[in-house]
Amino acid sequence: MTPEKLYEILQKYAQTKGIQLNKDKNLVFELINGLLINEARYGYRSCPCRLASGNREKDADIICPCVYSYDDIKEFGRCYCGLYVSNEYNEGKILETIVPERRKK
Repeated sequence: MTPEKLYEILQKYAQTKGIQLNKDKNLVFELINGLLINEARYGYRSCPCRLASGNREKDADIICPCVYSYDDIKEFGRCYCGLYVSNEYNEGKILETIVPERRKK
């Protein structure tokens, strides 16, 4: 799959959830490339900002979009890696902040 095709897929997914992809396309494509690398490496698209074990069952919580993303977007306007964001975040109404790691593994 090409990065451009995955971008289209993720964009459509985000729209169905009422969120957006980050307006910073350079960041988005860096993250998409990381997702594709992890998919080739592990067989699933684990978050490129977290260390995957290679065991799908153990990593189920960090398969993109990770289970933490919705709470992160609600609280901080963006997910941990910044791929998915709220409309307000993209409009600059939410200040950039570091999203703390919620994963306890």
